[in-house]
Amino acid sequence: MHPSTDLTCREFVELVTNYLEGSLPLTERARFETHLADCDDCPFYLAQMRQTIRLTGALTEERIAPAAKDELLRRFRHWAHERAEPPGPLR
Repeated sequence: MHPSTDLTCREFVELVTNYLEGSLPLTERARFETHLADCDDCPFYLAQMRQTIRLTGALTEERIAPAAKDELLRRFRHWAHERAEPPGPLR
């Protein structure tokens, strides 16, 4: 293994979006494709990403009532605020 050229699966996952968008520099693309050819698992991950993109691209936009949108945002902000608070003292 050559650390400067070989990619880990974690690095592969981090680069997959740029690969699919065609925005990887040539050297990174070569490392990506080498890993893809050598790895047993990452080709399945790439196929899943392609299918997810294809399926989500086929979704149509659904409009929701402004009041429902406001309520969803309020609940999300409340949930996010609760998660951000540090836990209380242990008893």
